[in-house]
Amino acid sequence: MVLNSVNRQRFKLMLLFIIFAAPILTAWGMVEWRVGVPQQSTANGSPAQQLPRLEHWPIAEVPEAEATDARWTLVFDCSVECIERQDVLWRMHRALGRDAIRLIRLRIGGEGKTLPGEQLTRWHESPSWRQTNGAWLIDPQGRPALSFSSSVSAEKMLDDIQHLFKVNAK
Repeated sequence: MVLNSVNRQRFKLMLLFIIFAAPILTAWGMVEWRVGVPQQSTANGSPAQQLPRLEHWPIAEVPEAEATDARWTLVFDCSVECIERQDVLWRMHRALGRDAIRLIRLRIGGEGKTLPGEQLTRWHESPSWRQTNGAWLIDPQGRPALSFSSSVSAEKMLDDIQHLFKVNAK
């Protein structure tokens, strides 16, 4: 087949259409047939949308607003194996490195002294959404962001917290 000037121009135009349509068709195929789309989620905690703001929790003392200003709060229930849980979360907090100042820990319950960067309070009454040895990550405005069950390891909590700090710049 001999390409004359008109056929050569048509061939170039078709080639341009194919070049620009290929990514769109590929993306459509990935979405339609679920090919190449990651199936697992990156968050280890559960979204805590149904929980009330921290100031409405039935606890004895809520951290002062100036203490939590522009800082995230890790609230954890310390009802079982408190000393171990307290130590693990303190080490996780230290593992944040330079971002450690962006987080404070609020321990609910438990005996003994507080570790650095930790505040202590207690439940007035046990709410229906309370998880024994659970933890909740509260954003700087006092809204619960993530809920962690006692089965979630500190390493996975650290991954979620680091991700949130990364996408929520100071």
